[in-house]
Amino acid sequence: MTGMSVSEAIDSRMSCRAFLPTPVPGALIRELLEAAKRAPSGGNVQPWHVYAVAGEPLEQLRAIIRAKLPEQPMGEGSEYNMYPPNMTEPYRSRRFKCGEDLYATIRIARENRAGRLQQFARNFDFFGAPAALFFAIDRQMGADQWSDVGMFMQSIMLLARERGLHTCAQEAWSLWYRTLGEFLAFPPELMLFCGLAIGYRDESAPINRLRTDRAPLREFASFRGF
Repeated sequence: MTGMSVSEAIDSRMSCRAFLPTPVPGALIRELLEAAKRAPSGGNVQPWHVYAVAGEPLEQLRAIIRAKLPEQPMGEGSEYNMYPPNMTEPYRSRRFKCGEDLYATIRIARENRAGRLQQFARNFDFFGAPAALFFAIDRQMGADQWSDVGMFMQSIMLLARERGLHTCAQEAWSLWYRTLGEFLAFPPELMLFCGLAIGYRDESAPINRLRTDRAPLREFASFRGF
């Protein structure tokens, strides 16, 4: 434990895209999941399913994806839309700026398509993280239960910060749902949601200096009776 407050954990959480190779003990991953299971869920359904991978199995998965990437640089498709196909403002501009700010940290210009594809492929190396979690949900579940899985993941990410770790939630892994489902032996009723890289942040990496913008309170909140 680091004595970090919840406020500090929220403020310091970021999408880490360069990790140190320092291993994360399995006991610590179990501790995070044990604590995070207190996350709220409607009707106490607890719809999350987690697959934790490290060590040799993680290297095997990396190798499998690495072999497929030259022919399928954007994966094999996804079972859900990561973003709405016709996303409107202000959401579209926020997403665009996030991408531009990210690539600016590593000096990859918009016209450098090869460079951007190479950086995107680093998702499937977990950005060098020594451990990964994969989250799945039963296909019978609806939007409410998907939000429960999100709260469970947020709990893990904040608990990770409390213990000096960093994370990166990776919906990009949904693009390899067939390969992952086979590798992790998913039962047919489970759908892959996303992955989560977890480990210790490389403090020297320029890409980890990115702090994405947040809209001011007036843009997303209204108050009555205060």
